[in-house]
Amino acid sequence: MMSFTADDWVLVLDMLGTVVFALSGVLVARRLQMDGFGLLVLASVTAIGGGTIRDLVLGVRPVFWVVDVLYLWVILITCIVAIPLAQLLSRAKVNWLLLRADALGLATFTAIGVNKALDLGAPAIVAVGMGVLTGVGGGVIRDVLAREMPMVLCREIYATACIAGGLVQVLVDQQTGQTPLAMLSGMLVTLLIRLAALHWHWQLPTFGKLD
Repeated sequence: MMSFTADDWVLVLDMLGTVVFALSGVLVARRLQMDGFGLLVLASVTAIGGGTIRDLVLGVRPVFWVVDVLYLWVILITCIVAIPLAQLLSRAKVNWLLLRADALGLATFTAIGVNKALDLGAPAIVAVGMGVLTGVGGGVIRDVLAREMPMVLCREIYATACIAGGLVQVLVDQQTGQTPLAMLSGMLVTLLIRLAALHWHWQLPTFGKLD
């Protein structure tokens, strides 16, 4: 009987994150009525943008999707499948699905980023930072290209959820040495906090206006 190794789990989660973040790019393009090329660009930068920045910061050359073009094929297939389905959705349903897909991608890629940094021997605080960067980077690029305020810069509980999940993942990894358990724990924390923030409209406090 075949058994999943830690590397297998990482690959599965990475593909999951690629699909859901590519889907979020498709949904934004659908909402803005972009053409096929614009849709593919948004899906691609959302899916691989954060990981690309992470690899550049960590000094990984070449970046992951240049080494393994499976990521690009997954993005392309996701777009092909999602385009006709997205056409059937109303604007309200697109917005609802976008936020949930973004939350799942955020949780998944945060865990991926933390794990990659730990594998490269980065300190815990750097690993958490790389998790946040991987989680929010693609969404920031997507929102900037779509001329929208990135969620990470708003009052949304967004990067804060990544930090919490990243800290839990590092702690579980240090205590157990079990990569799949650590990643799933971190993902769950990030996802639950983000979904709870969406459901109950949690927001961070802001600075008051200057006189």
